[in-house]
Amino acid sequence: MDAESQDRFREFVESRSAALLRTAVLLTGGDRHAAEDLLQNALVKAAGRWNRIDDPEAYVRRILYRQQVNRWRLKWPRREVAVAEPPERAGADTAAGAELRVVMRAALARLTPRQRSVLVLRYFEDLPEADVARILGCSVGTVRSTTHRSLARLRSLAPELAVLGPAVAEAAPSSDISPVEVRP
Repeated sequence: MDAESQDRFREFVESRSAALLRTAVLLTGGDRHAAEDLLQNALVKAAGRWNRIDDPEAYVRRILYRQQVNRWRLKWPRREVAVAEPPERAGADTAAGAELRVVMRAALARLTPRQRSVLVLRYFEDLPEADVARILGCSVGTVRSTTHRSLARLRSLAPELAVLGPAVAEAAPSSDISPVEVRP
């Protein structure tokens, strides 16, 4: 990699690593250490192909999702332990928005890795079903059914999300997680 490419890569990492880390934390169920490892591996892979990448952020996010999918396809899956909070965004936060994020993170951590990945891609990343299917290597029907089951499980794990939803939507419109997505 030449000096100009290294500078562009360094600028990309400095400007996008916080957002990419938030996504990785959500994908790993709140395990910040695993998320950092996941992001670091994705950035190493991207650095090797940096000169051939058209859209670096999309490329790194695709690596994140595929690496996480590979983790839960292992013969001996690792036990998940939620040990860290995702990094918070800068700026003022309301108590209702903070409460919603705490409840949502706890509920997401209790979903299976596949369910969590589908919900993160569909609602946090706001990707259409076809893109989620392509990233996860499954059919659109599988994405739809997994989304349906995942939302049902999320509602059963955290029924308070439906109660928090309207108040948070008015109080904290810039919240990381939209409460509208989890209503029955």
